[in-house]
Amino acid sequence: MLVKVIDQVPDGDLRETLWKLYEDSFAELRSLAVQRHLMYRSEFDEVMDDPRISKYLALEDNGTPVGIATYTNDLEAVPLIAPEYFERHWPEHYAAKKIWYIVFVAVSPQAQGREAFALLCEQLYLVASTQNGLVGLDICTYNDDVRHMSRIFRVLVRRMADNMRFSRIDQQSYWLYEFPSAA
Repeated sequence: MLVKVIDQVPDGDLRETLWKLYEDSFAELRSLAVQRHLMYRSEFDEVMDDPRISKYLALEDNGTPVGIATYTNDLEAVPLIAPEYFERHWPEHYAAKKIWYIVFVAVSPQAQGREAFALLCEQLYLVASTQNGLVGLDICTYNDDVRHMSRIFRVLVRRMADNMRFSRIDQQSYWLYEFPSAA
């Protein structure tokens, strides 16, 4: 398996394949997470066109994509995060563009549990760690409670660096007020 890094994914067969892979990877979250975790097709296309966001492709030996991760240190390119938060808390890193954000990591359902996820994470780690940087990402409650994604990220990165610190920097909760019938 090979990880290839590109800055844009042109329209065509590769983009269609990556969209299908992305959609298959995250479709389940549509009914399991309150906040929308699956981009609309137009948003996905914008990310694929945006050269500020690197696309890491996990490719089988025959060239078939089985995973994609998107990664950037241009926090203005990431929808739904506040770059000002990072600037306030880590001003030196922010000014030096040493804060990266993992927009998403998607592995095809057929390749989950194999090496693609680990290889993608390793490549993301190498970029930030060689520059003494920071890496941010978001994980919904379902993915953390059921799939243990924060633990998986922590274990994968600790295999490569024993000096890594991992901490939750923010949390959002959703609440529901219910008004049952008085019967």
